[in-house]
Amino acid sequence: MAAKQAEQALVERWRGVLALHARTQCEIDRALHRHGLCASDFEVLDILAQGSGPGGCSYRVQEISEHVHLSQSALSRLVARLEKEGLAERGTCPEDRRGVRVSLTPKGRALHGEVLPVQRAVLARMLSDAG
Repeated sequence: MAAKQAEQALVERWRGVLALHARTQCEIDRALHRHGLCASDFEVLDILAQGSGPGGCSYRVQEISEHVHLSQSALSRLVARLEKEGLAERGTCPEDRRGVRVSLTPKGRALHGEVLPVQRAVLARMLSDAG
């Protein structure tokens, strides 16, 4: 009986994590919508911004995929959309001509700076409520 209760508690905790994730994603989507972004767009911009220094650091698409929960094809479509909107740019990877490197454009860096506090405020609100 105790094992069954422990298992049920574990399942309920897992479902709580999933529900918190879903609610947080929805809140981020809602908050970023007025800026023309969704949560996944922001995650990619945020990853690119973390490495964007004066030298215009870039990431291979494979490196980005290690940090976002998107399929390779969904990530490729997202990067193409960011590029079309002038927020990111793709280039050939010098160390592997088959590879593609992605970096923020000045417009992408500016938008990231504008929406970063919005996304972080949603995270703070949603995750502090979860505690």
